[in-house]
Amino acid sequence: MSTNQDRSSQQNPPWGRRPGPMGFGRGGPGFAMPVEKAKNPRSTAVRLLQQFRPYRARITVVFFAAILSTIFTIWSPKILGDATTVLFEGFIAKLRHMPGAHIDFTAILRDLAFLAFLYLISSGFSYLQQYVMAGVAQRMVFHLREQLMEKLNRLPMRFFDNHPHGEVLSRFVNDFDNISSTLQQSLTQLITAIVTFVGVTVMMLTISPLMTLAVAITLPLSFILTTVIARRSQRYFLTRQRQLGEINGHVEEMYTGHPIIKAYGHEERAIEHFEAINERLYVSSWKAQFVTGIIFPLMNVIGNFGYVLVSVLGGVLVTRRAIQIGDIQAFIQYARQFSQPITQLASISNTIQSALASSERIFEILDEPEEPADLAETVPASPTLGHVRFDRVSFRYTPDKPLIEDFSIDVKPGSTIAIVGPTGAGKTTLVNLLMRFYDVDRGAITIDGQDIREMPRDTLRQKFGMVLQDTWLFHGTIRDNIAYGRPNATEADIVRAAQSAHADHFIRTLPDGYHTVLNEEASNISQGQRQLITIARAFLADPPILILDEATSNVDTRTEIAIQAAMRSLMQGRTSFVIAHRLSTIREADWILVMNQGRIVEQGTHPDLLAAHGFYYDLYQSQFQKAVV
Repeated sequence: MSTNQDRSSQQNPPWGRRPGPMGFGRGGPGFAMPVEKAKNPRSTAVRLLQQFRPYRARITVVFFAAILSTIFTIWSPKILGDATTVLFEGFIAKLRHMPGAHIDFTAILRDLAFLAFLYLISSGFSYLQQYVMAGVAQRMVFHLREQLMEKLNRLPMRFFDNHPHGEVLSRFVNDFDNISSTLQQSLTQLITAIVTFVGVTVMMLTISPLMTLAVAITLPLSFILTTVIARRSQRYFLTRQRQLGEINGHVEEMYTGHPIIKAYGHEERAIEHFEAINERLYVSSWKAQFVTGIIFPLMNVIGNFGYVLVSVLGGVLVTRRAIQIGDIQAFIQYARQFSQPITQLASISNTIQSALASSERIFEILDEPEEPADLAETVPASPTLGHVRFDRVSFRYTPDKPLIEDFSIDVKPGSTIAIVGPTGAGKTTLVNLLMRFYDVDRGAITIDGQDIREMPRDTLRQKFGMVLQDTWLFHGTIRDNIAYGRPNATEADIVRAAQSAHADHFIRTLPDGYHTVLNEEASNISQGQRQLITIARAFLADPPILILDEATSNVDTRTEIAIQAAMRSLMQGRTSFVIAHRLSTIREADWILVMNQGRIVEQGTHPDLLAAHGFYYDLYQSQFQKAVV
């Protein structure tokens, strides 16, 4: 239940809005895109790694499979170079007509067969590491998602009132998807990149330290170049990010408000505004992509400069018989692989930072304080009479803002208590306290003499039936929605409840009747029809205590009168709390509480309160004086 109407201020959520994904995909220059970073990356990384403890054996398999796959891949150019050397030397010997000169195809075939074996083994280990890591990543995220879902069920209502639903939802969608993809791909890429860099460097040094030095000269140039361009493109990406959010917000606003836009003839103005934002987005996107796009051509230029040095030095060394021609071929292949891990590590670094930020947001929820544990029920379960008492109850949403102070009331079984007052008076807060969505700061609330804090929450809430102003229906049939509070209800019970709520007629006019499927927002029926279904749900639940929070606010006057008659029948013999703004709906209540600023300023029957000419009289006159005139 939302309590926004009862509090004068809301605390801002500790999480900032998470921007949508920007920049390039994996394998692109991810180091150029803006990345959201964790506030405490080290502690978050340690905590995330702890989630892998049940999978230590599988992670070890992934680790060694990645190393072996990379080692066999690195070894391959050397074998290919040896085969090239045998072919070259045999060919040169035949050209010189040396005695016994021939090309040793047996050795070449042996090298090629061994090379094919290495490729096959490398692919096998690569498949193994991806297969095992995919299972580990998905299983870990599966359990982490379960932990978060269980945590949400243990969080107090205060958490949901103080944090936007979209923020919580984004953790189940965006953050878990980000963590899953990062764990599945980036961790194995990280191992592969490190092993490749070390292995390629070792292999190049074994062939020629001089040529290795020539290739290493290009590294500082590549690093300086990418740093300068990345800083410049970062500015453009941030601009593009803001403008993308602006255009998304504009499109969403125009889409949801399309009938109003047409009604006021603002189509042209909306299109002009869209085109202006779209133009700015185009310019910033073009600049971001262009500046980032020139990185790889420039790096290729530097790389080609390194190849020239390798070729010249290699040619000189071959003429001096310092190295073999096949070593030059192998070295050129290694030189091509030399800068690839560096670029890959730069991209992986940002991806991992983003995953840590996502993990941190999930851990923030997991660290939220939970509802206090239920106490064991101290009184044996017995039929609920409905004797409700508030005994000097005080409550504040925030410590510095008083809301309900020293509130007392004794509600006899079967009474109908109406609660009226201006917005923010504390009406819905009383219901929140009664349902233990919040616990009182001082005082006590009892039902049939038992403090509700001594009852398990499930036991307590089974005593209540609620109909709220904001209807909640889920994606499913109308039948399932009515039977939500009593899943074992028969078809006859469901129809009887719908008839009592005056919903049976409109339900039968639908194509599939009670089996009509409501969409996610139940927008395929009207607001008033949604309200009738929730009222039918309360009829079917048949609870001993009713809470009606503006339950007929969304129905027409004729239907409201009929529902009120049905409600009187339903409330017969039950304790009922009715929150109302329209005072005409509570004239026949047994007792009316008039609240203002968290206090009961008046109480009594409808005629008595009118005769007193006090706060209730003023409220009543403000609603009906013009109608009487």
